[in-house]
Amino acid sequence: MTRPHRSARRPAMALLCRGILGRWILAGAAVLGVAGVAGCSGGAIGANTPVSNGQSFVSGSYSSTYYAPGDRPAAPAVGGTTLTGATFRLAAQRGNLVVLNFWGSWCAPCRREAPALSALAQRFKGAPVRFVGDDVQDAPANAAAFERTFNIGYPSMNDPGEQVALAFHGAVPPVGIPTTLLIDRSGHIAGRVVGEVTYKGLRALITKILGEAS
Repeated sequence: MTRPHRSARRPAMALLCRGILGRWILAGAAVLGVAGVAGCSGGAIGANTPVSNGQSFVSGSYSSTYYAPGDRPAAPAVGGTTLTGATFRLAAQRGNLVVLNFWGSWCAPCRREAPALSALAQRFKGAPVRFVGDDVQDAPANAAAFERTFNIGYPSMNDPGEQVALAFHGAVPPVGIPTTLLIDRSGHIAGRVVGEVTYKGLRALITKILGEAS
């Protein structure tokens, strides 16, 4: 069996240490080979985040994983209501490469990666690629302000209880915030980026998966 390709860089990436995702951090770190996992720490995560928001983070390392065809678990049939009230179903996207980004407006790395995600969604607009977000543990008003600020042109599911994230636990779970999963055109998980994506890195991963034989 072909082993997935992994890379690790950018130490001190902020990972969520609260709720469902927090309980996956240690297990996910072992799977990914993430180094430097530490205890939870409190306090504000950025100038625009209130100290009283209750969010805490754990330090770790950036990791990008590509799963070769034939070694890919099937993505669960997740869905939900978007921040604008529409319905999203992952199964309805079969035939497209889906870039699923787990984020929160309170998350500093999410704010840093948002311009890259927005630009990539525009770059691949004419290709069989669909971007969708999953907004966790967030207030709708804060999430809407985030999307306006960063000109996010793709939908995000409203997931305050992390139910979408939980559904991936038996496949390839998001082990922190932000995490980005890439689901190929047959509905299988082809890649995962734990931590803040870059325009160049995510573009390369999308292009690689798109270039595979159908």
